[in-house]
Amino acid sequence: MSFFDSLSIAASGLQAERTRMDVTSENLANAQTTSGANGLPYQRQEVVLEQVGGNSFGTTLAGAMSNSAPPGGVEVAGIVNDPTPDQLVYDPGHPGANKQGYVSMPNVNPVTEMTDLIDESDSYQADVTAMSTAKTMFSKTLDLLK
Repeated sequence: MSFFDSLSIAASGLQAERTRMDVTSENLANAQTTSGANGLPYQRQEVVLEQVGGNSFGTTLAGAMSNSAPPGGVEVAGIVNDPTPDQLVYDPGHPGANKQGYVSMPNVNPVTEMTDLIDESDSYQADVTAMSTAKTMFSKTLDLLK
């Protein structure tokens, strides 16, 4: 494993967490959107992440120890719609209400989204810390070589 592999792995995590935060922010912004471009309520989205390389942890660790494995990391495999059904809310005064007075609201729960945002922020900060630690190790190594 080279010096820069750790930076590459942490950078992939930063990129993935940034995407997750963007999608969560979009979900929060559209939590009350009852009619999108397709005429339906906004559908909550989720980010699907996957391991780069696809090897098991043991295989990756063994390869890293023998300097034969490429660096790993994580990448965004895609952004998918949450299959949870929309919520029906009784609000006969709403312009989007049906004949019975119910409005089909998006399947977005602001509490869940805020919890996800905190988790994503903490993960982002962990990746920043990993990059900072790697930078410090590189700097100390260069100081020793002087």
